[in-house]
Amino acid sequence: MAASVKVYGPPISTAVSRVLACLHEKEVPYQLIPVNMAKGEHKKPEYLKIQPFGQVPAFEDEGFALFESRSICRYICEKYAEQGNKGLYGENPLAKASIDQWIEAESHSFGPPSSVLVFQLAFAPRMKLKQDQGAIRQNEEKLKKVLDLYEERLSESRFLAGDEFTLADLSHLPNTQYLVNSTDMGELFTERDNVGRWWSEISSRESWQKVVEMQKPA
Repeated sequence: MAASVKVYGPPISTAVSRVLACLHEKEVPYQLIPVNMAKGEHKKPEYLKIQPFGQVPAFEDEGFALFESRSICRYICEKYAEQGNKGLYGENPLAKASIDQWIEAESHSFGPPSSVLVFQLAFAPRMKLKQDQGAIRQNEEKLKKVLDLYEERLSESRFLAGDEFTLADLSHLPNTQYLVNSTDMGELFTERDNVGRWWSEISSRESWQKVVEMQKPA
């Protein structure tokens, strides 16, 4: 019997890989549906029915469609609460609120500068696009300030939302993976004692290693 959960998009996408990591943490079977973005498949009418903004991932479960990777991850944790890592999204209101505030920090503070750097340093060369050195310098400085705050937080707790790995940490995996392993920005993480320790721990999780394997060229 085919899995009811379908994820549309390539594993190399940071947003797609976030959802895949969550599914692996929760031990939820799924089908990965390829979307050839180079051929514009993400802009075709049939795809826009499940992802109206024409981006990846799109997600379906029992015929119900969702988009936006962080919302999808929250849904997975709630729908499949009793599977896999049961504490991934907390088990009480306070734990969930703590996790949510760090997901928001990732989305609004960490995500924007790290995404610019991932695109400029990791993807632009592959796409044979000219890099914007001004944008690189500006966003490197922004990211440094964010990571200084993370360093302080992680001096007080093992993970961002407490002493257990949660969706708050998982949400940082995709962009950080590219910055540490595919650009010259890795030292921004590894030179900070607590951030480096945190990254080493979260990136070695079996769930994420499965996603990294999926990202390798066939």
